[in-house]
Amino acid sequence: MVESSPLFSPVDPHHPLVDSHAHLDAEEFEDDLPQVLRRASDAGVVRIVCPALHAQSSEKVIAIAQEYPQVYAAVGIQPNYCGQAEPQDWATVERLSAMARVVALGETGLDRHWSFSPFALQQEYFDRHLWLAQKLDLPVIIHCREAEADLLRMLKAAIERKPFRGVIHAFSCGAEVASEFVDLGFCISFAGAVTYRNRKFDTVREAAKAVPLDHLLVETDSPYLTPEPLRNKDKRNEPAYLLHTVEQLSRLRGVSTEELAAVTSRNAARLFCWESGCG
Repeated sequence: MVESSPLFSPVDPHHPLVDSHAHLDAEEFEDDLPQVLRRASDAGVVRIVCPALHAQSSEKVIAIAQEYPQVYAAVGIQPNYCGQAEPQDWATVERLSAMARVVALGETGLDRHWSFSPFALQQEYFDRHLWLAQKLDLPVIIHCREAEADLLRMLKAAIERKPFRGVIHAFSCGAEVASEFVDLGFCISFAGAVTYRNRKFDTVREAAKAVPLDHLLVETDSPYLTPEPLRNKDKRNEPAYLLHTVEQLSRLRGVSTEELAAVTSRNAARLFCWESGCG
């Protein structure tokens, strides 16, 4: 059961949850990862997908997934790290993509908000991930910030080559953009931003209400995007706090937390193809 602590939402965790995106290899978790994962289990989070940011991160997330049974890995080079990639790094990602416990490629994508990597280089690396996903039949975990039109163009071009599956993580746009991604077959994942009280996040809440249930995922993006009511308390986000996002989504959707937990866990199983989730 969940600890009776203000750190946790009153959501009943009897129905297992999947955190589809948590950076457990971040330095914020170096000192207490076993305790973090124990709290996640206590909160009903039975599976966590841990995406990489670069080649070295890819090696680390695999090591974590191999040590902790509730964790699965995704390997790749995040767009803001493309500019730092060494010539051999992509070969490392390709090699690691065949390792046990790897269920996806990413995170990858496009980002016009930051200028850490030239945009053309981001596009090149994004397309590399898409080609590899199509070759290996792995889903893609996609980061998109202020580059939705560019991303949609590249996804449509890639799908013309061969269909593939994926998720737009930590979705931060409105319902119309979400619909365009759903029409291409992609899942939409919501993180702590859907709980934020600032009115500028109303568009995210509208999207959360509009996405078809069978395309909906939940995540923490730990250690980032700490949800309300913990956001302004200088608390590092962690998978146990997924309960707050689930509770908010259940209110927005007008469904029980049990149904929201069940459907998002089923969607994650289908996307990442673990155990009987394939098909």
